[in-house]
Amino acid sequence: MKVYSTGYEWMDHSMYACADSEVDHSPRVTIGGADCKQPYSSSILNISAMSFGSLSNRAVSAMNKGAKLGGFAQNTGEGGVSPYHLENGGDLIWQVGTGYFGCRAKDGGFDLEGYKRTVSHENVKMIELKLSQGAKPGHGGILPAKKNTEEIAKIRHVEPFTDVHSPPSHSAFNSAEGLLKFIKVLRDSSGGKPVGFKLCVGKDEEFIDICKAMIKTGIKPDFITVDGGEGGTGAAPVEFSNSIGTPMRDGLAFVSNTLIGYDLKKDIKIIASGKIISSFHIARTIALGADLVNSARAMMMATGCIQALQCNTNTCPVGVATQDKGLIKGLNVEDKAKRVANYHFETLKNFAELIAATGILKPEELTKEHINRRVSYSNVLNYEEIFPTTEVGSLLKKETVDSVE
Repeated sequence: MKVYSTGYEWMDHSMYACADSEVDHSPRVTIGGADCKQPYSSSILNISAMSFGSLSNRAVSAMNKGAKLGGFAQNTGEGGVSPYHLENGGDLIWQVGTGYFGCRAKDGGFDLEGYKRTVSHENVKMIELKLSQGAKPGHGGILPAKKNTEEIAKIRHVEPFTDVHSPPSHSAFNSAEGLLKFIKVLRDSSGGKPVGFKLCVGKDEEFIDICKAMIKTGIKPDFITVDGGEGGTGAAPVEFSNSIGTPMRDGLAFVSNTLIGYDLKKDIKIIASGKIISSFHIARTIALGADLVNSARAMMMATGCIQALQCNTNTCPVGVATQDKGLIKGLNVEDKAKRVANYHFETLKNFAELIAATGILKPEELTKEHINRRVSYSNVLNYEEIFPTTEVGSLLKKETVDSVE
C-alpha cells in the first residue's frame, strides 16, 4: 500500500473505540416515504442490477439463494423478473428499464397491466426505474441474438434469437414532471411498494429540475440509486465505460447535497453503486451521503466470475455470463449461493469493526470528516473539505431570493 501516493485514503480511528460486540453486524434501512404503503427494511449491502440474459440462469439462482440465506436483496437488472429470481424466495428489487422488459407492450412501450402482474409477486419488494447506468450512461443495453433464447424472449416479451436493443431513454415520459408522475403510477399500481429511480449523473441541471419538480408536484421517489461512471461490464462499449458519466463519489456528493439543499433528503433514501467491494468502500460511501449500497462485481466474483471480459460473447468460461448450457452446467448453485451469503456476512462484519474503531455505533453516524484523502505528498484533506456539505434548505432559500429579484 503506497500510503504517501496521491489518492490514498483512510479512516480516522478513535482512542475511545467502541467494542465490536456493541455494533449491529446486520444494519438495516427502512425505505418508503409518506406515499409508500409497504415500506421495505433493507440490508445496507445488496446485489446490484444484473439481468437474466446477461447472466445465466444458475448465476441468477445462486445470487437469489444467497440473498435469501443472508437476508438481503437482489436487483433484477432491466431484463425482467425470471423464474430464477423467484424460485428461492430471495427479496427482489425489480428494475424497469427503457425496454420495459416484463411490462412491455407489443410496440415496445410500457404495458400497465403487464406491470401489475409482475409487481404482484410477493418477492418483489421495491421497483427501480432505470434512467441510466454507470457502465454505459446514455446508451441502451444490447442483448445479442445468440443470448436471446426462447426462454429469455418470453420473459422480456420480445422475439427470440434477435438482437434486442433497449432505447437510450424512456418513451413513457420526457420531462422531470413526467418522470415523477410515472413514478406515482408505478407506486399506486404496485399497492404502494417503494419506487425510486437509478441514474448515473450527467447534466447537473437535469437532476436539479427533478428536485424542483418534486417540490412543485409533491411527488417524491422513495429512493434514488446513484451509479458511477466507473461501473463496468464486459458488454459495454469501451468508450462509454471509460469516458461517459460522472464517477460515483462525485455524483453521490452532488445528489446528496442537492437533496439536502432542497430539504428533500429527509424523505428520500440514497442507494449508491460503483466499484463497491470492501467494508471501507461501504463506509466511505455512507459517509458521502448514501444510506445503503449495491455491489455487482463483488457479487459476481462470489458467484465465480474471473473477469474474463467475455460477457457479450456467450463464452464465459465459468458459466456466469453465458447462455451456453455446456458452460452453465459447471456452476454449482448451492456452493455459489453460500459464497454469496458468506461474502455479504463477512463484509458487514468487517464494516461493523471499522465503524466501532472510529468510536461510533451506527452507520448513519459516519460523516465526511471520518474519511481522509491524500491530495498531494504533503497535503491531506478530509471528505468534508473536498465535498463540503450543503446547508439544509439553502437551495430553496436561493430560489426564493432569485424569484424576488
